[in-house]
This record gives sequence, structure tokens and C-alpha cells, in this order.
Amino acid sequence: MDIRLHHINKQFDEKQVLKDVNMTIVEGDIYCIMGASGAGKTTLVNILMGIIKQDAGEITGMNKRKIAAVFQEDRLIEHWDAVKNILLVCNKSMDESKVKDALEEVGLKDHLKKPVMDLSGGMRRRVAVVRALMADSELIIMDEPFKGLDEALKQQMIQYVKKRTKGKTVILITHDKEEALGLNAKIISILS
Repeated sequence: MDIRLHHINKQFDEKQVLKDVNMTIVEGDIYCIMGASGAGKTTLVNILMGIIKQDAGEITGMNKRKIAAVFQEDRLIEHWDAVKNILLVCNKSMDESKVKDALEEVGLKDHLKKPVMDLSGGMRRRVAVVRALMADSELIIMDEPFKGLDEALKQQMIQYVKKRTKGKTVILITHDKEEALGLNAKIISILS
């Protein structure tokens, strides 16, 4: 089912962050939301996830939809290793070997059992992305998932995301048009 946003508005104190936002997110497609800092990109996805409520407007197509997310912060359990962090969001039937294979695919083979607090920022980011993609979900929302990655790792992760999200609806926030192009994403521009 497509997700439709109708006349979404959000204000914080006196600042209008979103004004009369209308869009359709087609089921199974990848979208990149782009716009200047402060334009309301993160606010918009937080409304979609139900973290905050819009002041006005209506959203259809989100009823009981399973959502996985990569937030701006990694939101990992610091003293747990990468494998445990990912298994936390997976179906109980998930085989640990599949999680290890996914982590190896993104270059973390030698770091599977280290507490994530001991990993570099780029390693932690990759764990957060793998976790979202392995969760049982119908919609994946990623807020700047490739930040902190060098160009080679970013390209590797873009290919990983493309491969792992076939047929799923993905909404990704980025400032980098090259990321959107690499994902063959539809671009949604939010003006501030």
C-alpha cells in the first residue's frame, strides 16, 4: 500500500518546520528526501514513524506497518557486540550465522564479537545499517545512513542497501545527490 501525506504541517514554538507537505511514497520504491539543514527532513520521518505528531494534515497507508530505522545517532547497545545488537531486532528464528554473514559482507568480519563501544564511528554506522536491513520490516527509514563513511565504504554500503532492500519501501535522508543516484532513488526535495 502506498503511503500518502496530505497537507502535513508541523511547528516548534514559533518556527514553522513543515508547511502543507503533500507526497506519495509508492510501495516498493526507494526515496531520498533532500533539503537544506533545518528544512524538516528528520521531522518528517519522525512524524511517519509516530515519534512526533503533526499539527495538521493526514497520513494514510501507515496502519500497523512494520518499520525499521537508522537514526542520525547509531542507537546501539554499547556493551553488546554487533551480532547481539542485530539479533535484538530480528525474528526469533533468525540464524546467527546469517547475521555474521551480513556483517562480513560490510567488512566487519574481524569485529563480530567486540562490544560496539570499541568500534570506530564508521564501523558502528555499518552495524546500525545492517541492523535496520535485517529487522522484520515493510518500511525502512534511514536518516543519513552513510555519514562518517569514506567514499569507498559509502559506495560499498550503497550497493549493500540496494541489494538488501529489493521490493521494500525505503525512505532515506541525505544531503548527497550522488547517494540518491547510486540507489536509483526518487528524489523528494523539501524546501525550507
